[in-house]
Amino acid sequence: MYWEIDNAATYKVALYIRLSKEDDSENESQSVTNQRSMLLTFAEQHGFKIQDIYIDDGFSGTSFDRPDFKRMIADIEQNKINLVMTKDLSRLGRDYIQTGYYMEKYFPEKQVRYISLLDGIDTGVDSTINDITPFRAIMNDMYAKDISKKIKSVKHDKQKKGLFIGGKAPYGYKMSPDQKNVIVIDEKAAEVVRKIFERAVNGMSCHQIAMKLNEECIDTPAVYAHINLSSKSPYSGKWSAERIAFMLKNRVYVGDMVQGRIKKVNYKSKKCIKMPPGEWIVSPNTHEAIIDSDIFEKVQLLLGSRKQTRSRTYEYPLKGLIFCHECGYPLAVIKRTLAGNRDTLYFICRTYQRFTKLNCCTCHTVREEYVEEAVMEKVTEIVHEYVSQKELSEMAVCELRRFFDLKNSQEHKIRDLKNQIHTMMTQMDESYRDKLSGLLDEGDFERVYQQMKTERSKLEEQVKSLEKMTDSSQDWETAKSHELVQRFMDTIESNKGLLVSLVKRVELTQHKKVLIYFAFQYPHA
Repeated sequence: MYWEIDNAATYKVALYIRLSKEDDSENESQSVTNQRSMLLTFAEQHGFKIQDIYIDDGFSGTSFDRPDFKRMIADIEQNKINLVMTKDLSRLGRDYIQTGYYMEKYFPEKQVRYISLLDGIDTGVDSTINDITPFRAIMNDMYAKDISKKIKSVKHDKQKKGLFIGGKAPYGYKMSPDQKNVIVIDEKAAEVVRKIFERAVNGMSCHQIAMKLNEECIDTPAVYAHINLSSKSPYSGKWSAERIAFMLKNRVYVGDMVQGRIKKVNYKSKKCIKMPPGEWIVSPNTHEAIIDSDIFEKVQLLLGSRKQTRSRTYEYPLKGLIFCHECGYPLAVIKRTLAGNRDTLYFICRTYQRFTKLNCCTCHTVREEYVEEAVMEKVTEIVHEYVSQKELSEMAVCELRRFFDLKNSQEHKIRDLKNQIHTMMTQMDESYRDKLSGLLDEGDFERVYQQMKTERSKLEEQVKSLEKMTDSSQDWETAKSHELVQRFMDTIESNKGLLVSLVKRVELTQHKKVLIYFAFQYPHA
């Protein structure tokens, strides 16, 4: 192609290079060295000044969440770049929607010229090659989809054969130094696994086992594997009942390979979804067991026997709204029976409940009804402060009048419904005559007749409802508005919908102070 490059010195050029693992295995010519050499040669031949070279090595083109691509975009935002060059369009990206966004919208809006050498694409000139760029992007997307299918098929085949394809071996195991996709026992971690199962067989609950391991300062699986958690919480680096339960149910410890518990939504998304147990890929006897199968089955029976004790749920107005002020986690509720056999709910910090002996937080124990009263008292005060009964009545009257302005339309609907009823009555008479003449047998007549009768009743009910509304008077409007307002004011304290609409979050401090954060601009209390 003849490249029309005028005033090359005015351009601040970014050379963008991308290589994914799939590209590297498919075609050696896509290497970083090859791309760099081609782009530098082209830039030198046309007198371009290179502002920077951006390289994303090992990143898929289906996602634009790449470190150097984002760095390049940041430089474009700061007007450091006004021309982007790639070896071909697929280096920019393989997602045709996102690629199209940058080609058709982002680059033009930022006045950035884009050149793809091998495709002959140059947005700085008017060319028919540019017109078919969207189709090239779609082809690149289809290629990415095809590669994704091939990789998924290979992984699925390995899973069926019992080969381990995960990034980290399950706790208690490590990757074999001699065989690929094979796990072997890690004795140091395996000893902890055996201890967990032994304690479970002896009757300890998951919570008790977790607390014991925390007291013994035993590293959690994440800490042991040196996994750097992106978000820190009071639970970080501590054993939990959930982790223990997962391990006790994991058949990997009896020598069976269990994979496919989660899968990606599609090749463009990083989001994963949990798969039901029936769709897991289980391959028996693929590696050395840490736990005897008899012990494993005993533990499953013990876990199953405790399920009924964990199904307690309590309903209360602040459910989903109240949190611990110190650790930020939702508060749990427990039920206690007081004198006179009166059941009472208490809030308690979930972090404290799970890690009592580690002093991660304090108990925050207080009666649910006390906190609820404090919140509802403040909500009621605000409602009365901002809205008067007179104002509400005026609003209600306006709304009711606006509603009754549709009376003419409703009367028209009534006429239509009565016409439908008249037509249906005629059809019922005709059906009866067909029955008498033998054209319709008894069974069909009964079925058709009952169906029409039911439909007629529905239409008649609609007519009655509309007629009742159209009979309303001005006095009724005023009385009804007052009734609606009074009902609203009387039910403020029990209106969960209103509470959720007004209150964004409630926090309880360790000193039993209630902090209320509203969904609108208002100082918290």
